[in-house]
Amino acid sequence: MTIGFIGLGIMGSRMAANLQHAGKQLIIFNRTPAKAEALIANGAQLATNPAEVGRHSATIITMLAHPQAVEAAALDHAGFLDQLQAGALWIDCSTGNPAFARRMAAEAAKRGVAFIDAPVTGSKGQAEAGQLVFLAGGNVEDLAAADELFSCMGRQTIHVGIHGMGTALKLVFNLLLANAMASFAEGLAFGESLGISRETLLDTLLGAPIVAPFLSFKRAKLANNSYAAEFPLRWMHKDLAMVAAAESSAAIPLATTTAALYQQALECGLGDQDFSAIAQLFQADEQPTMLKQ
Repeated sequence: MTIGFIGLGIMGSRMAANLQHAGKQLIIFNRTPAKAEALIANGAQLATNPAEVGRHSATIITMLAHPQAVEAAALDHAGFLDQLQAGALWIDCSTGNPAFARRMAAEAAKRGVAFIDAPVTGSKGQAEAGQLVFLAGGNVEDLAAADELFSCMGRQTIHVGIHGMGTALKLVFNLLLANAMASFAEGLAFGESLGISRETLLDTLLGAPIVAPFLSFKRAKLANNSYAAEFPLRWMHKDLAMVAAAESSAAIPLATTTAALYQQALECGLGDQDFSAIAQLFQADEQPTMLKQ
């Protein structure tokens, strides 16, 4: 069975490679064909557009940057959804919002295609090692059909509920990640302003119960002010916009403030760096006007 894969960025390229390592035959599409070269060298077929992927796949996985890109790949004139046969499966691992996931599920159902929203937790290293966690929304039967593929790419699949619920939980994850990263960066800057060295702060705080465990994986970046992207800051900013757009009655004042900080970071040219580069906003010689008030 040929698996279609659309979207070969930092995460998607590694997920697709793990499917290849498990012996799956792939037909792939990416707007930048150069990113597909390693997969092609290992036997993947490169499609000219998403529609071609749909014509040759029983299952399609999308891992794209934002909902507009997902919708275009699925529903534009060269989209894949009208090319899939009834009974096919579409797994969307992109991060959007719950309402969008439900709309894509409805579009798929019109064509007799099953749909799972299954965004992932983990960064580049986890994707490469096949250690992602999938947060899935959809029917139990469809998840069972996709279980082998999830196992090739990750270590756990959590069935959160109906369509859109996987995406909902991913927004909760990224809200907490964004807030924790910004809060920790502020704490580092405050400690340094009091004369504590960054090394001492990192030695003392990382691994302590007062900080999120994932921050330990950001130590080298924070210690060296070197922020090669594992999860680019611009995508964290995008996910915070998804949080703001979600159909929720909850008050999220911290998320609103954090989103403004990530917007400042984008305006400072940090969008292509890792989201931990938000720490640079808090350095005295880097601070934008908002932080100095």
